[in-house]
Amino acid sequence: MPRREEKKAESRRRILESARDVFFRDGFMQANLDEVAEKAGVAKGTLYRYFESKAELYVAVLAHNGAIFEQKFRETLDDSLAAPEQVRRTARFYFDHYVGNRDYFQIFWAIENQPVIGELPQAVVDEVSRLWERCLTILAGTIERGVEEGAFLPCDSWEVANLLWTVGNGLIQSERSATRRMLRRAALDTAFEDAVEIILRGLRP
Repeated sequence: MPRREEKKAESRRRILESARDVFFRDGFMQANLDEVAEKAGVAKGTLYRYFESKAELYVAVLAHNGAIFEQKFRETLDDSLAAPEQVRRTARFYFDHYVGNRDYFQIFWAIENQPVIGELPQAVVDEVSRLWERCLTILAGTIERGVEEGAFLPCDSWEVANLLWTVGNGLIQSERSATRRMLRRAALDTAFEDAVEIILRGLRP
């Protein structure tokens, strides 16, 4: 890589790392881009050469961490496992990833809250949407394998994957609200595991 391109890549990496620290600590609304630039060792004008807006930088942080998440998500796959156990294994990874990276999940709402943070460039929205789609495709593949093996009833694998994804995220988000935690009654890990088992039970022949 030419020296100039190396410097640009290094500057972008430092900006993303600094933005991640500031966004995770302060949230989107309170995050200060002057601090991001200072921590990255670049001028604020340089920061805007890489990212057009605060919102775009915010979602770029999400996308960067999302790529790491996707790789780990794929690493949960084990063809030697029966499909129901594979779903459990993937679900456990997802929950454990949340427990170990709670700040990361706090910024997942960016795409669905554009009225709050401002309209995002369509290319950025598409990038994050593709990340979600790839993860759902992996999960749907496990459901399809379960149908083929006779472990699951014939079903719309994409719909089932979406249900698992939506229920899991809904439970995770309930942790952010004292009222929802009270109404949930069960501990988050118990409720999460129960939700997966209820859906698996409904798939059994």
